Amino acid sequence: WIGILALYTVHKGRFNCPGGGLLHSYLLVLLVLLAFIICVLSALVYVSMQGTISNPGPRKSLPKLLYTRLLLCLPEFIWAVVGAVWVSDSSVHCEKTVINVIIGTVIASWVIIIFTIIGVVIVFDPLGGKKTFYLTDSANRNLESSQSGQLLYNVKNTATRVWEKRIRLLCCCIVQDDDHRVAFTSIAELFRTYFSDTDLVPSDIAAGLILLHQEQDKMESCPKEPEEVLCHSPSSLVTDDLDIELENAAHYMLFAAAAYGWPYYIYTNPFTALCKLNGDCCGNRPTDSDITGSDRHNFHFGSILKITGLQYRDFIHISFHNKIYEIPFFVALDHKKEAIVVAVRGTLSFEDILTDLSADCEDLTLEDVLENGFVHKGITQAANYIYRKLINDGILNQAFTIAPEYKLVIVGHSLGGGTASILAIMLRNSFPTLRCYAFSPPGGLLSKSLADYTKHFIVSVIVGKDLVARLSMPNMEDLKRRIVRIVANCNRPKYQILLRGCWYEVFGGDPDNFPTELDGRNQDALTQPLLAEESLMVHRSPSYNALEDESHLSSPPQYPRLYLPGKIIHIVEESSSRRLCSSDIKYTARWSNETGFSSILISPKMITDHMPDVVLKALNSLSQEHGSCISC
Repeated sequence: WIGILALYTVHKGRFNCPGGGLLHSYLLVLLVLLAFIICVLSALVYVSMQGTISNPGPRKSLPKLLYTRLLLCLPEFIWAVVGAVWVSDSSVHCEKTVINVIIGTVIASWVIIIFTIIGVVIVFDPLGGKKTFYLTDSANRNLESSQSGQLLYNVKNTATRVWEKRIRLLCCCIVQDDDHRVAFTSIAELFRTYFSDTDLVPSDIAAGLILLHQEQDKMESCPKEPEEVLCHSPSSLVTDDLDIELENAAHYMLFAAAAYGWPYYIYTNPFTALCKLNGDCCGNRPTDSDITGSDRHNFHFGSILKITGLQYRDFIHISFHNKIYEIPFFVALDHKKEAIVVAVRGTLSFEDILTDLSADCEDLTLEDVLENGFVHKGITQAANYIYRKLINDGILNQAFTIAPEYKLVIVGHSLGGGTASILAIMLRNSFPTLRCYAFSPPGGLLSKSLADYTKHFIVSVIVGKDLVARLSMPNMEDLKRRIVRIVANCNRPKYQILLRGCWYEVFGGDPDNFPTELDGRNQDALTQPLLAEESLMVHRSPSYNALEDESHLSSPPQYPRLYLPGKIIHIVEESSSRRLCSSDIKYTARWSNETGFSSILISPKMITDHMPDVVLKALNSLSQEHGSCISC
C-alpha cells in the first residue's frame, strides 16, 4: 500500500493521456481497497493477541473479522483482473514509466492473492465442525445408539481420508504402487489417532514446546541428589569396556555415514567435495553386477570410497535401490578390524520417511530364542528385504568365501540403525559372533523382551537430547499431554510466550517464570486436570489411556511401549552450551538404560544431535581423548 501510494504521488500528473483515466481510477480504487484490507488485518492481529490459549473469550469477535477479510477477497480478485485487462489494452498510450508502474502494481496484487490462497490451503482444516462434534459431543452422546455411532464412524473415516490426501500430496513426486497405498492408509490412521483428541493449532504447539524447554532448563539447573550422582560412578571394568566400544563405534560410524553417499560427503565437505568426486570417481568402480540401483556419475560410490578409505576391490555388494520398505546398503571387507561390514543407509528420501512412519507393531517370532516380540512394522519390513538379499542372493556366502576368518558387523544410522538392529536379530542364529552398532536408532523399535535379548550383541549410541532416539507413540502421547497441560495453564498471551521464547532460544538468559493456574495448588489437586486443560483435550486417545490406566492389562494398547535396542552408550556435552554457535565442545560418555529415553526432551539441539556428522564428531573426540590418555 505504501509503495502504491508513493508511486501514485510521484506520477500523479502523468495520467493525461489516452486511457490514462482508467489507470488513474485503478490506482485510486486499489489504494482504498488495500486500506480496508489493512484495517481488517490490523484488527485481526489485535484481537488475536487478546486472552490466553485456553481462554478464547476476548477473541469471540475473531470469526466476524475473518469472514470480513474473506469477503474482501472478492473485490480484490475482481480489481486485479480489471487491472490486468486495462494494462494490456492497446488503446492505452501513456508514458512507458507509468505503464511499468501499473504493471508492477498488478503483479503485486496477484502475488498477494496467490500467497493468501496458498496460506488458506495450508492452514485450513477440512474437518471443521465435524472435529468439534468429535471433541465435545462424543463424550456426552450415547454412542450405543446407531445414529451417533455411525456419525462418529464417519468423522473418523473423513479424518483418515483428509490425512491420506495430505500425505499423497506431499509424496506426489514419487511413483506410487500398492505398497505406497497401504502405507499411506496406515500413516493416515496413525496421524488421525494422534491428533483427533486435541484442539491445538501449530502456534499452540510451538508455545507449548517453548514453555516445556524453559521448564526443563529450570529443572536441569537444580542441583542433583547425591545418590543420583553416585549411581553413574562406573567401575574400572565397566570403563574399560566402554572405552573399547567407543573406539569400535568411532570406527564403524564411518561406514554408517558413508552409506548416505554423496549428500553426506558434500554436506561435510561443501567446498571441495564436487572437485574431488569429479576428479576421482570415473575410474574407481566395481563391475556392474556388484551394484544395483542408480548411481549417476558414480558420485555415491566415489563418496563411499572417500569416507571409508577402502579400495573398490573391498566392496562385495552395493545397493542404491530405494523404495518404500527397501533401503540402500552395502557390504564391504574391513581389513583393519577383520570384519565383513553390512552398512545400512538412514533416512534420505520420501520413501524412507514413509518407512519410518509405518509405526504399527507386528510380531517377530524367533525360533529357539523368544516366544514373542513386538517390533516396528516399517523398519522390520526393510530388514526383511536386506535379509533376503544377503541370504537368498548369496552375498554373505560370497563375502565369507573371500574372508572366512572375518566376523560379521552390521551398522547403520537413524533408520539404518533400526534396520541394522532387527537384521542382526534375524542373523544372530546363523552368525553367533555377530556384532551390531546402531547409531541414533529410533526409540520405538523393540519390545522389552527383544531389547533385553539384544544386549548381548547390539550397542546403541545416542548423542545428547536426540529426538529420534526418544520417538515412540507412548512418548509422543506423553509429550502431547505435557504440551496441553502447560499451555492450558499458562496465563500469558500466546504472542508473549512466542516472542520471549524466541529471544531465549537465540540469546539465552534465564528461563521465564510464566505465571500459571498451577501456582498455589496443593499436591493432591495437581493430579486433577484443570478446566482449561479439559477444554483443549476432552478425551484421551486409546494409546494414552493404555499408558495411564495400568489396571486394564487384559486389553493391550494400540501402540505398546517399544524400546531402543541393545546396550546404550549415551554421549553428552561435558559443559553443556545450549547455543548452536558454541565451539570446542567436550563430550563424556556413560552406559545408560532404555528407561532414560522414555521422555522427549526439548532443546535447540534435539535435531542436530541426531545428525550423522555430529555423532561422528562426538565419537572421534572421545576416541582421541582415550588415545591421548593411553599415550600419557
